[in-house]
Amino acid sequence: MRSWNCFKSQQIEEQRKLIANDHEYNSAFKYVDNGIKTSHYTWYNFLFINLWEQFHRVVNVYFIFLLVLTFIPAISSFNPVTTLIPILIVLAITAVKDAVDDFHRHQSDNSINNRNSQVLKSGKVVKEHWSNLHVGDIIQIRNNEHLPADVLLLSSSGEHNIVYIETAELDGETNLKVRQALTETGGLGHDLNSLSNFKGKIECEAPNNLLHKFTGNLELNNETIPIDNEKILLRGCNLRNTDWCFGLVIFTGSDTKLMQNTGRRILKRTRIERFMNKLVWLIFAALFSLATLCAILNSVWESDIGVKFQDYMPWESYAQDPQMSGFLMFWSYIISLNTLVPISLYVSVEFIRLTQSYFIDWDRLMYYKKKNLPAIARTTTLNEELGQVEYIFSDKTGTLTQNVMKFNKCSIAGKRYGDIFNSEGMMVMDDETLPTVDLSYNDYAEPTFRFHDQTLVNKITSGHKSCEEFFRLLSICHSVMIEETDSDSLLYRAQSPDEAALVSAARNFGLVYKSKKYDSLTIIEMGKPVEYKIMAMLDFDNVRKRMSVIVKNTDDKLVLYCKGADSAILQRLSHNCDQNLVSKTERHLDSFAREGLRTLCLAKKEISADEYDVWKEAHFKASTALEDREDKLSAVYEEIERDLDLLGATAIEDKLQDGVPETIANLSNANIKIWVLTGDKQETAVNIGYSCNMLTEEMKNVFVISKHEEEEVENEIENALKKIHSLGVTNPSFVDNEQLGQEQTVPVKENQISAESNKVFGSNGLVINGHSLVHALHEDLKHKFLELATHCSAVICCRATPIQKARVVELVKKNKKAVTLAIGDGANDVSMIKAAHIGVGISGEEGTQAVLSADFAFGQFRYLERLLLVHGRWSYMRICKFLNYFFYKNFAFTLVQFWYAFFNGYTAQSVYDDWYVTLYNTVYTALPVIFLAILDQDLNDQICVKFPKLYLTGQNNELFNWARFIRSSIKGLLVSLATFFITYGALYQSVGWNGMDTADHQFVATTLATVMIAVVSFQVAIDTQYWTILNHYFTWGSLLALFPFQFVLCSDGLYNLITSQFPFAGSTRTAYSMPSLWFVVLLVTVTCILPVIFLRVVMCAFWPTYAQKVQQMDHKKLFTADSRNGHYGSIKKPRSESQQTPF
Repeated sequence: MRSWNCFKSQQIEEQRKLIANDHEYNSAFKYVDNGIKTSHYTWYNFLFINLWEQFHRVVNVYFIFLLVLTFIPAISSFNPVTTLIPILIVLAITAVKDAVDDFHRHQSDNSINNRNSQVLKSGKVVKEHWSNLHVGDIIQIRNNEHLPADVLLLSSSGEHNIVYIETAELDGETNLKVRQALTETGGLGHDLNSLSNFKGKIECEAPNNLLHKFTGNLELNNETIPIDNEKILLRGCNLRNTDWCFGLVIFTGSDTKLMQNTGRRILKRTRIERFMNKLVWLIFAALFSLATLCAILNSVWESDIGVKFQDYMPWESYAQDPQMSGFLMFWSYIISLNTLVPISLYVSVEFIRLTQSYFIDWDRLMYYKKKNLPAIARTTTLNEELGQVEYIFSDKTGTLTQNVMKFNKCSIAGKRYGDIFNSEGMMVMDDETLPTVDLSYNDYAEPTFRFHDQTLVNKITSGHKSCEEFFRLLSICHSVMIEETDSDSLLYRAQSPDEAALVSAARNFGLVYKSKKYDSLTIIEMGKPVEYKIMAMLDFDNVRKRMSVIVKNTDDKLVLYCKGADSAILQRLSHNCDQNLVSKTERHLDSFAREGLRTLCLAKKEISADEYDVWKEAHFKASTALEDREDKLSAVYEEIERDLDLLGATAIEDKLQDGVPETIANLSNANIKIWVLTGDKQETAVNIGYSCNMLTEEMKNVFVISKHEEEEVENEIENALKKIHSLGVTNPSFVDNEQLGQEQTVPVKENQISAESNKVFGSNGLVINGHSLVHALHEDLKHKFLELATHCSAVICCRATPIQKARVVELVKKNKKAVTLAIGDGANDVSMIKAAHIGVGISGEEGTQAVLSADFAFGQFRYLERLLLVHGRWSYMRICKFLNYFFYKNFAFTLVQFWYAFFNGYTAQSVYDDWYVTLYNTVYTALPVIFLAILDQDLNDQICVKFPKLYLTGQNNELFNWARFIRSSIKGLLVSLATFFITYGALYQSVGWNGMDTADHQFVATTLATVMIAVVSFQVAIDTQYWTILNHYFTWGSLLALFPFQFVLCSDGLYNLITSQFPFAGSTRTAYSMPSLWFVVLLVTVTCILPVIFLRVVMCAFWPTYAQKVQQMDHKKLFTADSRNGHYGSIKKPRSESQQTPF
């Protein structure tokens, strides 16, 4: 959302005030209207603003400056039109892309702004466009309609003024949520007169982007009533299962929370792009240096030689001395050598990245059929960075696991339930063949529910009080909603799979959550309906790690039921709590966690009426505070959530996703370090670590950092580091080639350590708890923690909060020169995903907030292997090939002009035809390398996955760096030398068959042009390793296109039509009729290309890279691809033998 109020500053709003149905009062604050504007341009300002934005690129500004210079006859030897055309092409391509994008935004804005809403005016409900709504209006929303603004719910058709909303557009969650109107406004009902006369005054927070927080008060009839998020309906929500409701508009347009969350996306730039920008500045410096050198040489030449030719070549009136001539030649060479600076570089890179993103979207092997979820590249700027990842930070639940929860075991009153034993008394694992418990006594039991311990069922059916209270808590203490169905069956909608599994377990054991009203809920307890009055709900959050509900039972007793993490519950138990029960439960919790189960503790507390009244008053004061309301409420919650009585613990199973262990093992072999950042218990996380091959029995050490005090944590870290250093740190400089079936090794960089050859780092693991992580991330200790963590091949952070996850990622990102990737599936992973270089979201069971914040998204963790090892590696290799070739061809082309300066008195005369200079980068050489960068493969996808060490090339950034750039520049320099001087030497004083001189300027220009296109076309041909029909078409087509263009540009027709623009009629016909031209073309092409081929063959034969060895084995058919996923067929033969070469 953009603000176009450019002419007056807007005062920052600190607090919002409004009165219902009082337009005069509300208009004084000048709140924004409800129209939205996400588009960037209008029809009348597009040209000016778009050009202004494009000119923020230094390259574009430079070429505009260059264009101005070409219009100065004193310094320009080029036709201005030939300089103007490529600039216009680049600017036009970018402008068209921006215009199309903005046109779609305009369409979207108009579609939304013109939606109809029902507004209460003069006692009647009338239709108005969304854009015409104002703060203070009262609107009616009907079933299945979108909310047009952020409104305070006043009344509804639902019982007790309850409404159901779907918030998928806000947070991606499809489960229904409940909102309820205030009791004080619920009585307004559908009475239009009462609603029209409603004059409630709202004082609330200023507009912000916090979706799950609202702080405000309603003043009505001299009474202050607190308003929280449960009374607010946000723009973007859908009304469900409710006939109608009325709401008071609080925030409109850009002030709504939906629009506040659609701010400008942070543009992430890749390592290669940052390096590319440095190179452009370096090329600028090189250009100015060459121009300066030529200017100095011109002054010297004019002083020594030019002064002697005054009668034949007099100095111009504006350059009457060598110094002025040199000054003018400086600017002339800035024009003449301008092709050193690649004007089309950025446009070409954007097109290549866009196409590579489509390949990710279209990859059928990353399509999750079960949920109809294809892979999505949500950004086009990070593709090559996928091929350079060294650290992966992963959530556990829903990312490594399925997030489909199953009630597996429990501990009630110190007794453990859920274990399965065979006839010999041995504990066995669950499988589909084992019999389940008999739940025939329960009409609400689900046929899909699986539990095998009949002992628990027997105790419940016999009226065991502890078991009944245990499941009573599960059926009462939750935020689950019941969705209405046609069959009158119970369909639970929960905000998390954990809650759904627990409420479902209570239902199947006989305590059925049947219905919920505003202030009560009904439980079917062993067939009998029992109603509980809800006195207060103490919601769950990531800081408290627990939720509570206070209810009044049928005996008029007040009971607080609480469930949460063991770290949050056990420390709040009463001193009178049975310590034997506590120790047994803790042992059960540890045992459950070692089995990889997710655990929660359950507790209760009976509250006296007096204690509740005192607490209720404190709760009201905290809930009506306009400042620090959440902190004050947390403090009030702490007061009541203590002196609890322990009931037991639950254990829920969350199985690993398919292919997770194999994926992690393969990524580890690619020298990618995987860190798991989870909120689970240490034992649970460690068990999952072993299950998914992060931790192995072969590890020499698995360090556990679990102390609570900073000094103790520091000692644990230092002791672990001493133990590692005592082993002796070795950095092997060879990559093990066992997978290739050969004994020899392949030399790699010193820091290139494969997972299999790492004798020290690969044998250590690290596990750290959340309370220890607090100290480990302190300024004084974080570098030691990072040193220890990077000495370990696997790191698991347990009990980590969302902010801690983000801080861990930032720690590695800022202190290690490595590319980081974060992957998660829930809202608690958003901070981590945004902090990493690359964010990946998994469309799981917790909505799509992670996906909406991510750069890439797909349905299963296993697809990360293909995203990195295949698409990432290919994208990195392709863009590096493109850049190396791009700089090579531009240096080769431009430096010919520089060598020609030594033969024309440094007068900046162009050796090429003006139109050839224009078409060189836009027609003759652009498309072959672009399609190479889109389609090329050195190895196919099966082999990239089979041999993960191939990925090391990108991690070490071996294909495009300073050495590669210098190599490409030197190669371009040598080609320019060979092209110019062989051509010059071959044609020097040459004569035709009739004895006349043939080596005039146009003949040499045509020869050089043909030679240059032939050399660079054959170079891109030998760089191409995977030929397709498109590569053939554009590589050879671009070479052949030279000839018709040359004939047309030197045709009699264009000469007669525009003589000044096309003065050399017939020169091409003459040149191409000369055998000497074709001899020179053949000679120079062979001279430039044969050494490249020779060196590549020698390097591949005697110093092969790892990739080349894999290619050789493929040629010899000594292996077949791993068909683990059932998609891999026989390996196709690569088109070329080399991956890395000296050029």
